[in-house]
Amino acid sequence: MSDNSSPLAERLRPKSIDEVVGQAALVGPNGVIRRMVAAKFLPSIVLWGPPGSGKTTLARLLAGQIGAVFSSKSAVTATLADVRAVIKEAREAKERDQTRTVLFLDEIHRFNKAQQDALLPHVEDGTIIFIGATTENPSFEVISPLLSRCRVLVLTQLTDQDLDILISRGEKEEQISLDQEAKEALKILANGDARQMLTILEIAGQLSVKKKKITKEDIELAAQKSMLQYDTQGEEHYNTISAFIKSMRASDPDAALYYLARMVAAGEDPLFIARRMVIFASEDIGIAQPTALVVANAVFASCQVIGYPECQENLAHGVVYLALAKKDRSAYDAFMEALHDVKTLGNLPIPMSIRNAPTKLMKGLGYGKGYEKYSQESHLPDAIKGKKYLKRT
Repeated sequence: MSDNSSPLAERLRPKSIDEVVGQAALVGPNGVIRRMVAAKFLPSIVLWGPPGSGKTTLARLLAGQIGAVFSSKSAVTATLADVRAVIKEAREAKERDQTRTVLFLDEIHRFNKAQQDALLPHVEDGTIIFIGATTENPSFEVISPLLSRCRVLVLTQLTDQDLDILISRGEKEEQISLDQEAKEALKILANGDARQMLTILEIAGQLSVKKKKITKEDIELAAQKSMLQYDTQGEEHYNTISAFIKSMRASDPDAALYYLARMVAAGEDPLFIARRMVIFASEDIGIAQPTALVVANAVFASCQVIGYPECQENLAHGVVYLALAKKDRSAYDAFMEALHDVKTLGNLPIPMSIRNAPTKLMKGLGYGKGYEKYSQESHLPDAIKGKKYLKRT
């Protein structure tokens, strides 16, 4: 077992692009990052991807490839004074010997508008090369002026095959071996997060009674979490979410809470659960209780901001509300019927009376002729005139 004091995840951090696991679309033969490295060109970028997918690693490698100073900050703890200090040093290094500086800001979405605004002039004049990392959609979390000056690169969650490669590297580094059951448990607990997986693996190696041979029980002990029969890509995953939705649909809050608890205990992504609740609010509750959509969206937003473990309380609150709400699928059913007609009948001619008539020519052709604001006549195309999609009981 290695006696290196550095964390395993740090020891296994790739030293070159060729050592990067996953992200083939970015670092593969025709990937944009591989091309940047070959050209020794680095614009300001935003790396958007799930936890443990390699954002920090790629930022470090890119900075190293162009010989830039790499300054890493977290938006959770960094202040504007910290950022200004980096910018001051970057300006001095550039003036002194043309050395470039990469300012890497992890969790950029945690910086407010004013803080992000402060970066703009220094990104624009080239004092710093900015690399932001975020797990959230940058379209919503990064201000438009800053986003427009950056190239957004999207990272994907690591696959089981990617994690297998990392496990093999971890086994070699730590001089241990995992049985197949332990490997599967480790991958499920990691949920695509390489850093988390390697941390659990390292702890398991240190705590293992047998030291060399790591079992599923060692992995569970290291993670402080027992594995439930719940594979996020397998049958049990879909069975549980199906039971969850159907319990809310049947207005059975007890069953809905039970299936929610099973998903939370198994480590299901809270945003996956909340997303299904938002869909349910419109699909099954609809106009019977319009506030359901407001509540579901509030739960989703809470899960985004808070995360586990506390957001489980937001989920429970929302689940009970949705389960007890009145149900009405008429809006959903009506739309699906209308969508079917669109797909089967094509784009039927829109009645002339409700067409837009911005020019004299179009008015002369009869566009908008006979339009009455509050007419009770059907506004559907002639082929389906008078058809009723919305059927309320």
